[in-house]
Amino acid sequence: MFDNLGNQIYQAIVYSDRWQLYLQGLGSTFEITLMAVAIGLVIGIFVAIAKDSFKDVKGMKWLVVVLNVYTTIIRGTPMVVQLMIMYFIVFASSGADAIIIAGLAFGINSGAYVSEIVRAGINSIPKGQTEAGRSLGLSKGQTMNKIIMPQAIKNVLPALGNEIIVLFKETSIVGYIAIMDLTRAADLIRSRTFQPLVPLLLIAGIYLVIVLILTYFLGRLEKRMAASEQR
Repeated sequence: MFDNLGNQIYQAIVYSDRWQLYLQGLGSTFEITLMAVAIGLVIGIFVAIAKDSFKDVKGMKWLVVVLNVYTTIIRGTPMVVQLMIMYFIVFASSGADAIIIAGLAFGINSGAYVSEIVRAGINSIPKGQTEAGRSLGLSKGQTMNKIIMPQAIKNVLPALGNEIIVLFKETSIVGYIAIMDLTRAADLIRSRTFQPLVPLLLIAGIYLVIVLILTYFLGRLEKRMAASEQR
């Protein structure tokens, strides 16, 4: 496996400008991840607030039931199955770009997990905070937006950061719908060279470096927010 390592590196990276495939795949990976993070945050925050706000409201409990069904189905089925359903069934004849479909599928999946993270953050805030807001004349919505949510987001920031990292790594399955992501690029080169060592170790290293960078910046953000609380 390690024989002619120099030639393996040449064949996997340099020959026929194969390094461009890695760059193309990395670009697709980032594009899908960013799209999914944005969609997941919007869905997750909405679902968390809706569950908390309407759980005791007459006439709106049906919405809470629908949202519970959504989170149960999404969290209870494999991401790869959801991705293929979205691509081969929901958008089968739409002609939509595969990257957009993948971003939407991952965003909907992430939204279910983000909603539970945010809901846990909301529940971690003492009830007295809500009562204080209402006593100041704020509506329930204003209390949620101005008092509860800012504190909840600070509390769950590490968990949200972990969700982003998991999401970034999970995009490695988009090759199932023929998207040239980083993992698909490495597998394509492996199939052409019949030498798996260099392409697979290379993308493993790329994933690791990017995760370390994300972890560093998320850690900096957590420290900055903690410092602002102490002032």
